[in-house]
Amino acid sequence: IGHLDSEFIKIMDEAQAMLRMLYQTENRMTIPISGTGSSGMETLVANLINPQDKVIVVKNGVFGGRIADTVSRFGAEVISIDLEWGTVVTPEQIRKAFSRNRYHALFLVQAETSTGAHQQHMREIGEIVHQNGALFLVDAVTSLGGTEVKIDEWGIDAAYSGTQKCLSVPPGLSPITLNEKAMQKLRARKARSWYFDLGMIEQYWNEGNQRKYHHTAPINMIYALHEGLRLVLQEGLHARFQRHRRNAAALQPGLEALGFTYLVKKQNERLPMLHAVYLPDGLEEGKLRQNIRARYNIEIGGGLGEFSGKAWRIGLMGHSSTKDKVGRLLNSIGEELKKHGIIDDATIGFQAAQTIYQNSES
Repeated sequence: IGHLDSEFIKIMDEAQAMLRMLYQTENRMTIPISGTGSSGMETLVANLINPQDKVIVVKNGVFGGRIADTVSRFGAEVISIDLEWGTVVTPEQIRKAFSRNRYHALFLVQAETSTGAHQQHMREIGEIVHQNGALFLVDAVTSLGGTEVKIDEWGIDAAYSGTQKCLSVPPGLSPITLNEKAMQKLRARKARSWYFDLGMIEQYWNEGNQRKYHHTAPINMIYALHEGLRLVLQEGLHARFQRHRRNAAALQPGLEALGFTYLVKKQNERLPMLHAVYLPDGLEEGKLRQNIRARYNIEIGGGLGEFSGKAWRIGLMGHSSTKDKVGRLLNSIGEELKKHGIIDDATIGFQAAQTIYQNSES
């Protein structure tokens, strides 16, 4: 069916309603943008940031750097809060940054995929941003569907995500949400991108009203998103987030028993769905990943940016976050480390994880 067919419009409306539940927002402009997560980032910049605007960007990993690059390409002035990778920004650092000048927006990554860092104090940061008359803009690519993203409660003016992480939907859409404050700002100006012009796209995602063609929507991807969201809500947000936390709590001691160390030193700042770890000494990370992929059919991500060749990124996202997969992963790593003479007992990681599961079930 076509992208303006009445049956497809029902799918669009239902997808929007489910996205609002997941984002925990009442924002009318809550839609999937045609493109991967970076398209959502560029959509926010193209619509909300003007040339010469002063924008604070928190840089604590690859994706904070990508935001800064994009903001500068659109002609705005980037003021970076440069942090050690594997750490998160504090409210005090945000307050200090705003004390120096007047800024138009603050951009940060809630779940930094390159380091596994989980941004804390979101509500307090939102309050500081609004006290200074700026927009609070958030990258929720890895967090949405795996941990709390409370758009309205935290005072987030606009956010974007991706479908391929914790929603377990193929890559190709970027769910975004903007509140009325952000929408009023973009309606007062002409976006610096035709394809991502939300003033025009808004007329296509125009619930209950006549819809106006903008571009051909990726119908199959929106079907996939609709089904992915249905499954998320069927499980229930509380149960889903608890599942991610439970499996993360088991994987962490399992990896540490095998000699891995976390990039993020503070446990309460580690993501439940993305585990970035240094390998034990004496191992070639790329070759070991290849062996595990070939022998056990398990794919592990390599390090990004300054951690390239030095660390692994292990995803426990969406439907992949299960007790069975935690066990399979730890056993496969244990077998490989035993072959290299790193450990004597290949099951030591698995046993550490099982202890956590048993304690949580008792």
